Amino acid sequence: MTVTVVHLLIAYKMAKLKLRGKDLRAIGYPEGPVISIAMNIMEKNYKFDKEEDVMNLLKAILASPVEYTDDAILGLIAQQLMPKPQKEGASIDLNEKGIDFNVFGSDHIEAGAMHQMHQAAKLPIAVAGALMPDAHSGYGLPIGGVLATEGAVIPYGVGVDIGCRMCLSVFDIDPKDLVQKEAWFARELKEATLFGSGRQFDQSTSHEVMDRAEFKEISILKGLQGRAAKQLGSSGSGNHFAEFGTVTIGEEDEILGLAPGKYLGLLSHSGSRALGANIADHYTRIAKEKRLLPGEAKNLAWLDLKEQEGVEYWLAMNLAGDYAAACHHVIHTKIARQLGRQPLQRVENHHNFAWKEIHEGRELIVHRKGATPAAKDVLGIIPGSMTAPGYIVKGKGEPASLSSAAHGAGRKMSRSAAIKSITHEWLKETLQEHGVRLLGGGLDEAPQAYKDIEEVMRSQRQLVEVVGQFTPKIVRMDG
Repeated sequence: MTVTVVHLLIAYKMAKLKLRGKDLRAIGYPEGPVISIAMNIMEKNYKFDKEEDVMNLLKAILASPVEYTDDAILGLIAQQLMPKPQKEGASIDLNEKGIDFNVFGSDHIEAGAMHQMHQAAKLPIAVAGALMPDAHSGYGLPIGGVLATEGAVIPYGVGVDIGCRMCLSVFDIDPKDLVQKEAWFARELKEATLFGSGRQFDQSTSHEVMDRAEFKEISILKGLQGRAAKQLGSSGSGNHFAEFGTVTIGEEDEILGLAPGKYLGLLSHSGSRALGANIADHYTRIAKEKRLLPGEAKNLAWLDLKEQEGVEYWLAMNLAGDYAAACHHVIHTKIARQLGRQPLQRVENHHNFAWKEIHEGRELIVHRKGATPAAKDVLGIIPGSMTAPGYIVKGKGEPASLSSAAHGAGRKMSRSAAIKSITHEWLKETLQEHGVRLLGGGLDEAPQAYKDIEEVMRSQRQLVEVVGQFTPKIVRMDG
């Protein structure tokens, strides 16, 4: 008798309803939260019903969700299936007069970048702004543009390459080795890096950033995780690079913590790869649908941080920033292992990002698109070009720039103009003159296409203090 009861209980337990997502999709349920919601509700409330009866009920809800919206149990499923009301984005006019903003190095900034900054200054959400001396035209905000808003974020104010950043590792190695063992260092750069748009490794690299909950919680990220894992530790095209060079410290700085002298440095510049680009494109499209701005200002559409899309973008942006940092760290760890040394110091910073910061007693969203954070005593890197020095800097926290500085020398030629006007012979002569070996690279990134880094640095003396210099010697780029 006892055995029979046990068997009946086991059979009874085994008969509990178990649905599969693919079965709901097969009867027409759309991809999205409604599938998991329906499965949970039916398995909880109809667990001892026949699967056939449950599926028929789900078909009925799908066919006419309005008939079930008031049902205490099935209403939640029905509500998910109801057609969403079409919301037309509100047409928004720019302010006639924009906010005032400070310009650093105005003599060397093209008219297009100035015009874009004036457009941004007319946004109803604009609170404060500044334009850096390396500025040039971009999409939305100009490159080198800094814009503060209150409670809103502009995806194109951050940029497509979210979290594009610099990372410098300083090693206690005589930089003369770069000349004496040039072939060895060149080989290590090639083996430890991968460059190019769309390029990815055959095998993914393990890193805690790939286990972040956002990949499961935000729909746009779910389909990007696999590719991101295989691009971890890679770099893009354009002006992205990894290079060995000489780090020179003239006077000891208590924040930097390096004694005067010369060191070997590894400097890299890249961002969040396809992950950041897809996030930027997705949420820019949503922002444009929600806020219709006139003409060329349309790329400045924003998301409110109190609305779902704004919250999602903020979380996704921060994930992309952490992913970009992880890409640099993977490269630097690989090379440090080959050098057999741990770095004495590492200096790094984003320059395509948005931060929540307090300025004049208010919490603002500070967009720095191609601009370096330069709060009081904060370290950063401002590179020159493949033949011009870059600088380790310490921020002065200047309110006039929203505690920001330039992110590099800045372009003085567009890519197409550089390709038309710079010859391979001229590039080769320039590299030889400066004792630089280039691995890859193209005419669009030739030193002649960039502004004079010394002029840029002179234009921002009130923004940053120079505490070290990096001189490139072996440069790896796409191409």
